[in-house]
This record gives sequence, C-alpha cells and structure tokens, in this order.
Amino acid sequence: MLSHKLAKQSKPFSDGEFLTDCMVEAAIILCPENKAQFENVSLSRRTVTRRVEVIDEELSGELSKKAEDFTYFSIALDESTDIKDTAQLLIFIRGINDRFEIVEEFLAMESMRGTTRGSDLYDKVSGCLERLNLPWTKLLNVTTDGSPNLTGKNVGLLQRIQDRVREDSPNSDLIFLHYIIHQEALCKSVLELDHVAKTVVKLVNFIRARGLNHRQFIQLLEESETEHTDVLYHSNVCWLSLGKVFRRVWDLRGEIWTFLETVGKADEFADLQDPAWLCDFAFGVDVMSHLNDLNLKLQGKNMFVHELYSFMQAFKAKLTPFSQQMTNKCFTHFPTLDTMDVPLCQSNSYSITLTDLHSEFNRRFSDFAKIEHELDLVSSPFSFDREKAPVDVQLELIDIQCDPALKEKFTTSTLDHFYCSLKETQFPNMRRHAQRMLVLFGSTYVCEQTFSVMNYNKSRYRSRLTDKHLSSVLRISTSDMTPDFDDLAKRGDRLNCSH
Repeated sequence: MLSHKLAKQSKPFSDGEFLTDCMVEAAIILCPENKAQFENVSLSRRTVTRRVEVIDEELSGELSKKAEDFTYFSIALDESTDIKDTAQLLIFIRGINDRFEIVEEFLAMESMRGTTRGSDLYDKVSGCLERLNLPWTKLLNVTTDGSPNLTGKNVGLLQRIQDRVREDSPNSDLIFLHYIIHQEALCKSVLELDHVAKTVVKLVNFIRARGLNHRQFIQLLEESETEHTDVLYHSNVCWLSLGKVFRRVWDLRGEIWTFLETVGKADEFADLQDPAWLCDFAFGVDVMSHLNDLNLKLQGKNMFVHELYSFMQAFKAKLTPFSQQMTNKCFTHFPTLDTMDVPLCQSNSYSITLTDLHSEFNRRFSDFAKIEHELDLVSSPFSFDREKAPVDVQLELIDIQCDPALKEKFTTSTLDHFYCSLKETQFPNMRRHAQRMLVLFGSTYVCEQTFSVMNYNKSRYRSRLTDKHLSSVLRISTSDMTPDFDDLAKRGDRLNCSH
C-alpha cells in the first residue's frame, strides 16, 4: 500500500527509505514498544520498485478482465517527447459493456526511439490491442490531437486503422474526432490579437526575467498595497495562460506604467498609453475570459461527448448576440471593454472578429457536427423528432416517449443508468445506439494530463527512470482501479525476495 501511494503521488522510489525513517521516529514517540515492527517494514528502493511492477501487473490484469466484456471501445492517442527526447505514445481506452459500465483507463505508453511515422504508430497501437485480445470490430472511435502522422490521408495512423477495421467488417466506418480542447485553442488564432500579446509578453518578460526589475516591481506593489502581488509568465503550452496574463497585466496596468517611468523604460512600451491599443487590449481580456470559461468546462475525465459538444455549441451560440451587441456599442458582456471609450469603427471591427470566431468554430468542429444528430437522439430521446430517427430505432423511440415511467426515470437518473434500465428484449437498438455514443472519447484531456505527470516524474533530476517503470507509474497515478492488496500480500515469495 505504501509503494502504491509513492507511485500514485509521483514520488521517487528511493523515498521509501525516508518514509520508513519517518515511521520509526513516530513509533519511538507514540508506541516505542512496537518500534521493531516499523523497522522491519521493507521500503528500500529495490523493494518499492518490485512492488510497483507487481501493482502495475495487477492493474493491467484487471483491465484485461474488464476488456473481455466490452461491447464497444474507443481509444485516445497523443504523442510527445520526454526529457530524453524519446517519443512517447500514450494510449487510453474507454470501453462499455452490456451493463453500461464505462471503463476509462490508461492502456499503454509506447516508447519510440526511431521514426514516428504513421506505420510506426500503427504497429504500436495494433500490438496493444492484440495483447488485450480486443477485436478490431469493436473499435468505434479514435480521438487524436490532429498531428499529421496521426491524421494523414493515405499513410497516417487513422487511415491504417480504418483499413484494418474494414478487413474484418467491410461496412464499418470509424468515428474520428479531433481533441475538442485543442480545437478550441486553435480557434483563438482568428482573434488577431498578436499585436496585443506581443507587447504584453514583452512587458512581462522585462519585469520577470531580470532579478532587479522584478524586485523593484514587487516593492512598488507592496508599497501601493495592491491586491495582486505579481504579473504572470505566459506559456504557449499552458491552456489558460494567456488569458490569465492578460487579466493580471490589465489589473496592474497603472502600477506597471508607474514602474516603467521609474526605470526609464516608458518609451519602449508606449502602447500602454495608446487609446486604440488599450481598447484592443480590453477586448482581448474579455474575449479570452469567455474562452477560458469554456476551456474549464471542457476539462475533466469520464465526460460524455454530448456534454462537451453542448458546452461548445452554447458558446458558439453566444457569439452571435455578442457580435450584434458589439455593433450597437453594447458591452454588457464585455465589462473590461465597457470601461473604455470605444470608437464606432473599433466596435464594428470587434463585431467582425466575433463573427469570424463563430465561423472558425463551425469549421473546426465539423467532425462533431457529423454525429450531432446521433448525439441528440441519445441525450434527449423524449424531445427528439421520431421521424428523424434512424429507421431501426423509430418504433422503440415511440415506446420510450409514450411511457411516463421511463420519462420519470430519465429525469432522475444518469444517462448510462437510464439506458441500462431499458430491457434488452424490448429496446435492443436504442441500447446499442446509446452504447455507441456514450463510449466515444470527446477529448484527449486524459492524455495531456498524463503527459504532465510524465514530465513531472521523468525530469532532469530523475532522467534515468526506465520506460517500463515510467509506464508503471503513469498507470498507477491515473488509474481509478484499486489493487487487491490482500491478494498481493499473499504473494510473499515474490514481494519479499532477498535483495
């Protein structure tokens, strides 16, 4: 259990010895008569390593057992490099069985020391599925971050997977989705706020990157008793970084200008006194705030695709009144911009920008739009137009909509529990359709989150961590499954072998 906690919290295996010392010191004070028992607890680096390996095997075996019952499954893929420049392909699986039990777990981390072409990635993915004895015919969806080696038309990974599935089921069409949070972040490119971001980032770097400047700026904030204590660094890989940087710099713009005048650098940042630039800056603060709110809603594990898509659809619908109100110089939903005297030409320009953002959302989320009809059928069966439903579910849909008991159950239970309650003999097609939609991966958020765990574990202070042990740590730290510690403890000959 202690080895599991060390791995779960991404602690070095050698910390087990420190943990033993802490327990012994506590035992000396609390129960000195039991000190010897605590001293006999083996948590050496090698012991912790072996036990982490065994826990990894236990969790892998548990996942294999659950995978045997999958009716359908989906996978999420993302590829990045670790601190040793080794390409690591993370694979997550999301499966559903006839009881509508949904399992979303880390499947594998595949290390690639050579090329990372579509064929190389396909070999790794196919190998993982074969080890789990999962038939290709049950694969329903693949979600990626849209990189070329994954999505190439002819030789990319997705095309190879589609071809492999059609070998066993010629009429099967996989659902390919592009990571929804990544798409949302790419939509920001149409805002054309580069001239604002360039100045803001340059300003933050001037303050934060030089020790003397930073100390003087902090002193100024302390003297003025400002609520915010510092400006934030911007990172291109941090989802919400730019929006937070914009907000903090805007709130501190008065103090920043005073500081620039003090150090004689005001001329280099004359934009801070330009009314037109400040209006653009205020617009950027507000629109990035709206995007950040959307981004936070899209983050999380075990979310259904229709939930993610509804958040995105709601935001897209808001862009239309935003654009119209901007034309009329109504800034109700843009409180920062409302503090500025905005010329009509600029407000019209912002209106056009919001319209362009709306169009960009339509373009980038076309893959989700293809399955929107099916998602609505599953998420809102009682309001769905039965004439627009697929022929095979129309009669079942009529029975559902005319049953008041089912309507009551739909409002009081979760979606998966509702469809699980439908009788297989009476509603086989609706159950199958629900399984197909509920098992979809709408996001590779779990992959991105796991890469953060990977970079934390395999850092420059721990760069010799092997790929095998890194994979074990990632499985343990991200898994929702709990090992059977009683069963593991019975394998004493394996866990307590001599060093």
